Amino acid sequence: MRWQQLFADLEAEFEESAAGEERAQLPSRSRAEVGILRLADRLGGAVGGRVSLRCRGAGEVAGVLTDVGPDWVLLDDGQGREVLVALPAVVAVTGLVRATAPAEPASAVRAALDLRRALRGLARDRSAVALVLDDGGVLTGTVDRVGADFVELAEHAADDFRRAGSVRGVRAVVLSAVAVVRTLVPGAA
Repeated sequence: MRWQQLFADLEAEFEESAAGEERAQLPSRSRAEVGILRLADRLGGAVGGRVSLRCRGAGEVAGVLTDVGPDWVLLDDGQGREVLVALPAVVAVTGLVRATAPAEPASAVRAALDLRRALRGLARDRSAVALVLDDGGVLTGTVDRVGADFVELAEHAADDFRRAGSVRGVRAVVLSAVAVVRTLVPGAA
C-alpha cells in the first residue's frame, strides 16, 4: 500500500511538472507559430468579411474580401466591381478577425495562382480595368497580355470598350508597380 501511494505521488508530481513546463513553453511556441504566418494567411481568415487596405499609391481600398492568393487579394467594392490588390502594395489592414488561415504549404496549383495569372484572367475576359500604380498614377484600358514581369495595357477611356478606334496606345507596365486593379463597366457613365 505504501508503494502504491509513493508511485501515485511521484506520478502526480511528474504530471504537474510536465504541465508546468508546457505552460511555460506555450507563449514562445505561440510566438513561433505567429512568426511563420504571412499576411496572405492572416487575411485568409477574414474571407467573407469587410476589410480596408491602405495601399501605396491607391490610398484606402475597402470592400468584402472574397479571395486571397499568394500575392494578391480580391475585394468586392459593393458597387458591382471587383478590386484586385497586389499584396506588396499593402501597408496596413483593418477589419481583420481573430481567425487566421492555417499556415500550410500552398498546393502547387494554389501557389501558381499569383498576380500574373489573375491578370491573365482579365486579359482573357477582355475586361476594362483601371490600373492604379504605386506612385498614384491611374491608367485605364484593357489588359492585352501579361509577361513574366510586366502587364501590357491597351489604353482607352474608362467608359469605352476596347476597339481599334478607341485605343490611344499600348503601354507596358512593370508588375511590381501595380498596386490595385479595378474592373470597370464600359458604356456606363
